[in-house]
Amino acid sequence: MQMNKLSPDTLHPPRATLAVALGEGELVRDSSPLPCQPRCKSGGEREMNKQIRLAEQPARPIHRRWPRYIGPHGWPEYFVKGHYRAQNDGRTNMNEQVTKRLTMAQAIIAFLKNQYVERDGREQPFFAGCFGIFGHGNIAGIGQALQQMPEFRYYQARNEQAMVHSAAAYAKTKNRLQTFACTSSVGPGATNMVTGAALATINRLPVLLLPGDIFARRNVAPVLQQLESEHTQDISVNDCFKPVSRYWDRISRPEQVLTSLPEALRVLTSPAETGAVTLALPEDVQTEAYGYPETFFRRCVWHIPRNRPDRHALEQSAAWIRASKQPLIVAGGGVIYSEATDILRRFVGQTGIPVGETMAGKGSLRYDHPLNLGAIGATGTFAANRIAKDADLVIGIGTRYSDFTTSSKTAFQNPAARFINLNVGAFDASKHLALPLVGDAQVTLEELLDLLDSHDKSGSYSVEASYRAQAERLHAEWDTEVERIYDIRHMPLPSQGELIGAVNELSAPDAIMVCAAGSLPGDLHKLWRARHPKNYHMEYGYSCMGYEIAGGLGIKMAAPGRDVYVMVGDGSYLMMNSEIVTSIQENYKLIIVLLDNSGFKSIGALSRSLGQEGFGTRYVYPHNGRWPTDAAGADVQTLPVDLAANARSLGAHVIECKTYADFVAALKTVQTTDRTSVIYIQNDRYVAIPNYEGWWDVPVAEVSEMSSVQAARAEWAAMRAQERYFLGQ
Repeated sequence: MQMNKLSPDTLHPPRATLAVALGEGELVRDSSPLPCQPRCKSGGEREMNKQIRLAEQPARPIHRRWPRYIGPHGWPEYFVKGHYRAQNDGRTNMNEQVTKRLTMAQAIIAFLKNQYVERDGREQPFFAGCFGIFGHGNIAGIGQALQQMPEFRYYQARNEQAMVHSAAAYAKTKNRLQTFACTSSVGPGATNMVTGAALATINRLPVLLLPGDIFARRNVAPVLQQLESEHTQDISVNDCFKPVSRYWDRISRPEQVLTSLPEALRVLTSPAETGAVTLALPEDVQTEAYGYPETFFRRCVWHIPRNRPDRHALEQSAAWIRASKQPLIVAGGGVIYSEATDILRRFVGQTGIPVGETMAGKGSLRYDHPLNLGAIGATGTFAANRIAKDADLVIGIGTRYSDFTTSSKTAFQNPAARFINLNVGAFDASKHLALPLVGDAQVTLEELLDLLDSHDKSGSYSVEASYRAQAERLHAEWDTEVERIYDIRHMPLPSQGELIGAVNELSAPDAIMVCAAGSLPGDLHKLWRARHPKNYHMEYGYSCMGYEIAGGLGIKMAAPGRDVYVMVGDGSYLMMNSEIVTSIQENYKLIIVLLDNSGFKSIGALSRSLGQEGFGTRYVYPHNGRWPTDAAGADVQTLPVDLAANARSLGAHVIECKTYADFVAALKTVQTTDRTSVIYIQNDRYVAIPNYEGWWDVPVAEVSEMSSVQAARAEWAAMRAQERYFLGQ
């Protein structure tokens, strides 16, 4: 059989002639065989025919979201095989590849520094660097790799849990489009990161964890800090990460990163699946070398899709909205991560549907929007909670529906209440047996608004004027209540509410406030007037004490041009204050507002509501072997702790305040300081922000010798009876 000689362009056509979209605009050819191909008479002819068919075959779409390793002729390296690649660089061995010999740790860092993400046409590196604390389990592996590749920036942390919090806060500020890797040694260094992993996964925030692990070769076991088991040798403390990671792997051979790292990035960059990803790295394997394909280290761009929901579900949702009389939007963190705040404002303006905000969703609308009813749920406003009680349709956008959001399933009391849940994850979209709209918040709201616009005789949808007027009136009444609390001047110690008001009013409009635990989150949820989507940064999925300062550092690194106000109580401060040192070392100025109420203010109030008189929540000495409760009043011996001096010893500029006027002056002074600054003030433990028709189910002891507990149990039982199951309509 006579055949023409093939030119290089025939064997390897230019990229433009191989037009097959991979979903991100890159063009490659699908090399699947065509049907009804003729046989060749010889092996050589078969190979030449194969080349001709590939050159002539029309392009076919491959509907997959693969990373883009694009070869020199437009072929993705995942599709390059044998002879074709060999011809590209002059080799004849069909299985030969260009490789680079690196240690497993070096390969990880070389891979990570070339990972990018793209959404709406904007590309950026996915990793901003690596936090780490070195020990024997990672110093010669990941530590050496970071030293060898300084372009992948290393940041020295003081606490392994703290560095994961910093990474999570950074990712939250960046709308999950950028994050950090975190490396630790084996043993306690690794398990210190478990809390941070749980926080990241619960909050759906991407963080890559690289804990050191025990020797894979086992011959020297048990090594320092190794957990042993008489039942298996294939276990270490890093198995603790499994339930709190969205993806987990142990890399026991250096070549395993070739398959594990792409999976890790798939999960980290997925809006629906993201969370903590853990790759446990045995300390011996970190240092072992392997010949990795050079293509593994090429620039790779992961497209972040804006998935659209099922059209039938959209049309049904529009019908439900048109049929509703008292609809309510519950705006969650997904609104902000999707950058859907502008379309939400348009949607609310056109339809007149009022909005209640979750902890993560606060800032979805500006506080002064007339249909923003503020916080909803257990820590909600009376405006949002009254509308929620009678709502016949609840439209959840990017929310997990935590018990704080639903007031432990007592918030929505209308027997006819139905739910439409708009979420990137089917798990969250299906809660409360809702009509699920599984898709990106921004594009889904656009399509839903278009369906509600005037396209037929029914006209554009809008709530009844009386309902809109009711919502706007409640908004105004709540604003008046906030102003009342801001204007309190409690003596001799100021109240927490007025101190929040001072920070809110004296901070720059583009500033970011961060908090996580204690009594502050509930008060801030009610009172903080959010002026932009990032103005209110609350970690309340895990509500982790100690997140505040470490999180503040991550936020400042993500938004260095903005002031970052860390609102923290004495309890959380004592849990973790170490990253003050890191902020000074890296020259990231934080403004830390440290409120000292001599104990656990939040749990003290909860304890009193349960009839337990604040037991175990005051920072005082025991008396005759017993712990003084709040009933002891001032007749206690306080601890000789000086938190201001502690902060000063860590390198911070510290301003100590006695009065509200001192506090206001300090907020102005810190604008001119040159490093992390701490404003210290004591506040009254017992002056609280009222509860505004919300509830949180914390069960009370069913039997007790204490009459106060018995009374609290009776109140709890009455509220417990209002909890509902939502079984659909």
